[in-house]
Amino acid sequence: MDEQTKSWRIVAVRRLSEAQLEALSEVAEVDYFEDVDESNRADFMAALSRAHGLIGGKLELNEAMLAEAPALQVVSTISVGYDHLPLKALNQRRILLCNTPDVLTETTADTAFMLVMATQRRLVELSNLVRDGGWRTHIGHEYFGIDVHGKTLGIVGAGRIGAAIARRGALGFGMPILYTAASSKPALEQQLGAKRRELNDLLAEADIVCLSVPYNSDTHHLIDADALARMKTTAALINIARGKVVDEPALIEALHSGGIRAAGLDVFVEEPLPPDSPLAAMDNVVTTPHIGSATHETREAMAQLAVDNLLGTLIGSGPLTAVNEHVWRRADAICGLAGDMAQRPNVGL
Repeated sequence: MDEQTKSWRIVAVRRLSEAQLEALSEVAEVDYFEDVDESNRADFMAALSRAHGLIGGKLELNEAMLAEAPALQVVSTISVGYDHLPLKALNQRRILLCNTPDVLTETTADTAFMLVMATQRRLVELSNLVRDGGWRTHIGHEYFGIDVHGKTLGIVGAGRIGAAIARRGALGFGMPILYTAASSKPALEQQLGAKRRELNDLLAEADIVCLSVPYNSDTHHLIDADALARMKTTAALINIARGKVVDEPALIEALHSGGIRAAGLDVFVEEPLPPDSPLAAMDNVVTTPHIGSATHETREAMAQLAVDNLLGTLIGSGPLTAVNEHVWRRADAICGLAGDMAQRPNVGL
């Protein structure tokens, strides 16, 4: 690489393989942090202050940090969600934000359906019964689960992941599908017989309600006490979206009182989930530690897409997947011109 291209500086945080770091190092000076905490925060901020690109998982970034990063042009997060990043501030500073949709769709849908099966058939509770020596005779009705096949599956948010969950339910288990979405989904309706419903109607009709919406101001506590009260007392709630989509105290009360039968949760308001949370001790709750996309193959693919987004933005024809692509498309934006971009200030629009 010529010296002009090598003048880029990149900060990388978590989740990158040696091969991916090497690919970045071929075109830029890379400062790599396995994690960022109080012990190395000053070093991280010093590196960020010189960086043109930032890449990683669970990136910590706020407006104050951006103010100390005048050269920053692109943030490439190894995630689909970006509610942890200050999108408005990034737009104002003309900093491109890239994410990693599509590559984790099927894996995250697998996780959702794992939680469906586990809650319906009481998998964790009964596994613990065997492990703890409680299986001493035949299993009676007090340990019976509930069938999955044929039950009505409600998908709240029928985007890529929601649609993949719906396919598993309809094609694999003969489940009638209900969904909510900002607009109708003709493909789901034609292929799966899915029916669009308003949220309140879906909650009342579904045997299993699966949340797969992005988190924003409109979906904050989308499932609150009133929403839970609309659900069947025999229903299960599955959340693979974000913890704050659900009012956790209201959910705990509904599970405790029998307002709903069970919940399968991969996300929580506070992560890691505090050990003293009632959710961690309830037999009718299956909890997993935010593992929606956590397989070797999928995390590798996510990281590679993030690398490709970053390199494509800095030295190529542009990102593959961007959240605020209008920033990149501006006539005076990146356009793959490394020299121009290196000199371009990231001041407001």
